[in-house]
Amino acid sequence: MVGRHAARSRRAALTALGALVLTALPSAASAAPLPAPGAQPAAVRTPAPAAPSARMLRAMERDLRLSPGQAAARLANEQEAGTRAGMLRNTLGDRFAGAWVSGATSAELTVATTDAADTSAIEAGGAKAAVVERGLAELRSVKEKLDASAVRVRTRQTPVWYVDVKTNRVVVQATSRSAADAFVETAGLAGRDVGVRISAKQPRLLTDLVGGDAYYINDQARCSIGFGVTKDDQQGFATAGHCGDPGATTTGFNEAAQGTFQASTFPGKDMAWVGVNSDWTATPDVKGEGGEKVQIAGSVEALVGASVCRSGSTTGWHCGTIEQHDTSVTYPEGTVNGLTETTVCAEPGDSGGPYVSGTQGQGTTSGGSGDCTNGGTTFYQPINPLLSDFGLTLKTTSAAAGTPAPPQDNAAADAWTAGRVYETGTTVSYAGARYRCLQGHQAQGVGSPESTPALWQRV
Repeated sequence: MVGRHAARSRRAALTALGALVLTALPSAASAAPLPAPGAQPAAVRTPAPAAPSARMLRAMERDLRLSPGQAAARLANEQEAGTRAGMLRNTLGDRFAGAWVSGATSAELTVATTDAADTSAIEAGGAKAAVVERGLAELRSVKEKLDASAVRVRTRQTPVWYVDVKTNRVVVQATSRSAADAFVETAGLAGRDVGVRISAKQPRLLTDLVGGDAYYINDQARCSIGFGVTKDDQQGFATAGHCGDPGATTTGFNEAAQGTFQASTFPGKDMAWVGVNSDWTATPDVKGEGGEKVQIAGSVEALVGASVCRSGSTTGWHCGTIEQHDTSVTYPEGTVNGLTETTVCAEPGDSGGPYVSGTQGQGTTSGGSGDCTNGGTTFYQPINPLLSDFGLTLKTTSAAAGTPAPPQDNAAADAWTAGRVYETGTTVSYAGARYRCLQGHQAQGVGSPESTPALWQRV
C-alpha cells in the first residue's frame, strides 16, 4: 500500500498535488442548460459561476470527449442541478430515491421517487421524474447489511458493492456468480434485493511510483498531498489513510522536514491528515493541467453523473464522471466503506491526490483498477467525512477573499456554524430564521445560509 512498505524512489521532476479546480461559465455551448422551473423565485437561483481556465476545459474535452464549449456548459449545468436536486430531495422526504445528471453537457437532471404523484412537482422543479420501487433510505439499509456481513467474511471475490440510484438497486461486483450469491446470502438478503455485475477487476491501492510533487513517510515511502486544511492554529493537508499511521513523520518533495501524521483511518475508511511545521503553509492552490495553479472554493458534493477531475503524482490531471456514491471496496489490506466510484483513470503513485468538480473539492484518491493508457476505474474518499471526523477546516479561496458571515444572534443547539459539515436535509437556525441544507458541504465562514441560496433553502 502507499506509504508503508515500498522502497523510496526519487526523481527530479515532481509536481505538487492538492485540490484541482474547475470553474464554470454561463453556458454558451450548443446544448441548452437545465430548464428553469416555472415557480422558482429568483432568490434561490445559483450565482453565476466563475470563469474556468482554458487548460482545465481542454482536459475535460479530452477525457470526456466533449466538443469545444461543452465543458463550460457542463459545469454550469451541474452546479445548478445540484441545487435543484437538493430542493426536490427535501420536498420528497422518504420518497426520494436519488438524483443524477446525464448528457454530454449534463443538461438533463433526473430525480427518482417512489410515488408517481410526485411527477408534477419534480417536473416543475426543472427535472425529469423517474418512478421507482425503493427509496434511497431503503437501498442504503440493504447496503448496510452487506457492509455488516463483510466484517465477518472474506470479500476478495466480491470486492465492490454500492447503491446504484440509476437502476434503483444495490449492486455487488464479483468475480463469479457463485461468489456474489454466497456474499448476498451471508448478509441475509434475497437475490431480488441485490444485482450482480461480474468482473475480473481487483481494485488495489495506487502506490509507490514517483510522479509529481510528493511527500515521503518515515524516509522510506511516498504519497501525494491532497487538500490544504487547518485545525485551530495547526496547518496541514488531507491525504489517504493508507499512506501512514499516526505519528509517522513526513518530508516534502524537496526532502526538507515537513510534518507528522496527526490521525489516520484505514481500513474501514481511507482518510488521514498531516500537520506541518512552520516552514510549510496550507493554501487552496494546486498544480493542474500543464502545471497551472488552480484553487478550490468549497466542498459541495457533486451528483452522480457529474464531471470530476483528479490530479495525481504519476499521471497528472485527468477527468471523468461520478458513477455512484457510497461504494464499498475490498482491497488486499481490508474493506473501505463510503467511497465514490469514478471513470477517471489513475495509476500507482496517484494515491492521496485530490478530486474536484467545478470549484468544489470532492475527495482524495483511494485506489482503483486499470491505467491511463487503456482507461480504468478509481475510487475516492469523500472529503466532507474526512473534515468532519478529524475536525478540520478546508483551506479555500472563499475564506481568503470574502467577508466573514455576521455572528449568530442566538445559542440554539442547531445554530448554523462555520466549519461544520452539513448533510442534505439538515435544518439549522440563523438570524432568526430556519434553513434546510440542499447539498452536503462544509460551511464556509463567508457564506451564511441567507447568502448561499444554492446550498440553503429557507423553511
